[in-house]
Amino acid sequence: MTLRKHAGFILLFLLAIPLSFNALSYLNFDAQYGFLRLKQLAIETGWYLPAYYAHVLIAAVILLAGAFQIHPVLGLRWRKFHRLLGKVYVGGILFFSAPGGFVMSLFINRGPWVLTSFVLQCAAWFVCTLLAYIRIREGNVQAHRQWILRSYALTLAAISLRIYVFFGSWSFDLAQPTAYALIAWLSWIPNLLICEIYLRYKSSRSLIPSR
Repeated sequence: MTLRKHAGFILLFLLAIPLSFNALSYLNFDAQYGFLRLKQLAIETGWYLPAYYAHVLIAAVILLAGAFQIHPVLGLRWRKFHRLLGKVYVGGILFFSAPGGFVMSLFINRGPWVLTSFVLQCAAWFVCTLLAYIRIREGNVQAHRQWILRSYALTLAAISLRIYVFFGSWSFDLAQPTAYALIAWLSWIPNLLICEIYLRYKSSRSLIPSR
């Protein structure tokens, strides 16, 4: 592969690494650490903290695992490694990160539009990942690749959300429900749209007869 083809993967990896390391810093399991200081009322319910650790800590792993999964070369050369990471990725989402994210969304308290966005995102994430697993079990590699790309597009919402929050905080008061709701929807809907455009492009290219 040329450097130009590698560029997207390198950029993705560079964005994922700091986010993953920041998430793994919560392995200290201190309920007063970082972001958790703002969620003490939610923590007192007994539901939030387990959901937070399930979502955030496992997401740190699957964010990097997914990057290797979608790499067009690594998945072909290291099949056993690809399958191992695939199990980590799928299991991490289905049993930890997606359910944990759903529970966390119930404690956001930023209005119904934000709640709806994150609930739908978690549901779509779960379904896309489950379908990717089902398709590979059926031996349908092409459909598996399509669904895993959709799943990873939703995984990348972890990055896009923080990018929008970072730049949005310069121009908007994110304490306002409407402003944060816009960012919540933008964090994952465009990711899926770009993924679908890419999949349709690849599908149309495969239908063009070679000369």
